[in-house]
Amino acid sequence: MPKLDARPEAIEVDFEKSAIVVVDMQNAFASKGGMLDVAGVDISDAPRVVGAIRGVLEAARSAGVPIVYLQMGYKPDLSNSGGPNSPNPRKELGMRLMHDRPELKAKILTEGTWDFALVDELAPRPADLVIVKTRYSGFAGTTLDSHLRVRGIRYLFFAGIATNVCVESTLRDAYFHDYWPILLVDGTMPAGAAAMQEATLFNVESFFGWTMKSEDLLANLRSSAR
Repeated sequence: MPKLDARPEAIEVDFEKSAIVVVDMQNAFASKGGMLDVAGVDISDAPRVVGAIRGVLEAARSAGVPIVYLQMGYKPDLSNSGGPNSPNPRKELGMRLMHDRPELKAKILTEGTWDFALVDELAPRPADLVIVKTRYSGFAGTTLDSHLRVRGIRYLFFAGIATNVCVESTLRDAYFHDYWPILLVDGTMPAGAAAMQEATLFNVESFFGWTMKSEDLLANLRSSAR
């Protein structure tokens, strides 16, 4: 098994038991006019993140490593948002925006809309797995765990937006489900200040997994594809 140059220490990974998890690379989070942009969050780094992820996906497909897309969104009637007995409508940014600005209802983070759609540059292929979620974690109320287990997946490489919210939430749950989580530091972007990114990197390296640069993963993926 290749030994990857990761932090806080190198880690051996079996690419035959690995998957790339692309978290919420949707217009809502990565495009001008999307939900984060509407909310006033700086998304100027999103094009760089898209480019880094695109390179990883190309190398992963060549090496036969599965790709999983997570996609955040609600039904137009918000019937899967949690309702009055759930804290989700009080804390999740899209829900709060729709509450404060009713004209946005059924326009942001809503299934079938432009905001909900994955960015064109990272469009999934037919063999890729796409899982829609309604909470920060891709494991909450979805079939993600069962899909990974039937494929024999044990190692998960995480990329996406936002590092400090949905990416970290899903990565933590992966750790709790006994997967080996590895965060691609340049394939992610926080919602908020740079300190938010640093906080997640600290949490992952100290308590939940490993971090590494996408260029190091690319080199190993290309070697395994030969």
